[in-house]
Amino acid sequence: MTFEEQRRRLCGVVAIPVTPFDAEGAVDGQTYAKLVDRLITGGIEVVTPNGNTGEFYALDAGEARHCLEVTVEAAAGRASVLAGIGHDVASATRAAVHARDTGADMIMIHQPVHPYISGDGWVDYHATIANAVPELGVVLYVRNPAIAGEQLRALGEVAPNVIGVKYAVPDPVRFGTVARDAGFERFVWIAGLAELSAPGYFAVGATGFTSGLVNVDPAISLEMFHALSTGDYPAAMTVWERIRPFEELRAANGNANNVSVVKDALGRLGLCRPDVRPPSRLLTEPEREQLTGLLSSWGLL
Repeated sequence: MTFEEQRRRLCGVVAIPVTPFDAEGAVDGQTYAKLVDRLITGGIEVVTPNGNTGEFYALDAGEARHCLEVTVEAAAGRASVLAGIGHDVASATRAAVHARDTGADMIMIHQPVHPYISGDGWVDYHATIANAVPELGVVLYVRNPAIAGEQLRALGEVAPNVIGVKYAVPDPVRFGTVARDAGFERFVWIAGLAELSAPGYFAVGATGFTSGLVNVDPAISLEMFHALSTGDYPAAMTVWERIRPFEELRAANGNANNVSVVKDALGRLGLCRPDVRPPSRLLTEPEREQLTGLLSSWGLL
């Protein structure tokens, strides 16, 4: 399989939806479906259930399956579903097979959280999962600066369905080097640190970026993408300045509020409850006041 359509769609805004919870703390599937539909109606072509903005590591296996199933049904073929999977090899492989059987187009393999990672072991981990579902396109989530182009090139040779790299090491020079050592044309390169990093990563070869902000305002994320994809960096930086306070609020204290800010904003818009699971927390009142001012300045309130 060539995965041409999946590769094309990855060259865009890759949305990471939040996972809404109900008043009892369970996954709210009905609200989840509405949020996914809002993203796709807003022009998004790739939706990633069970990403980090979706609190992947706070969900149990059954909840993660439910989120994927809701997403596939809500997408109804209008956008590609990129299912987040991870944990140990056996669990990730089961999740990959479930994603295939549910109707996902692709899987995104989360960065392994094992404390002892070798280069060869990293290749074996991803190859085992990718080879279990050759029908699906595979996107790698790379957050470890120790992973070099050598490992990506080796993985690409043994797993033809690995088509994309979500690169989330905060170093555009490293990104540009790794991409070219891996084989620049072999993979779709996605800026994995969202809008604020996107201009720098696009300058050295990225063609798409991930986003949690897109949950709040799909139009603003797409505006930045269109500017970057046409090489209009001044226009992209105008958007960058507009959204910078929002993204900095998310990134404060080591990204402690990454999900909380997005969910609180959605709560202000009447789209879902702001609830998050530990180790995340709700925003403080001063943080909420700051967020209200930002949403008002964008014309959303």
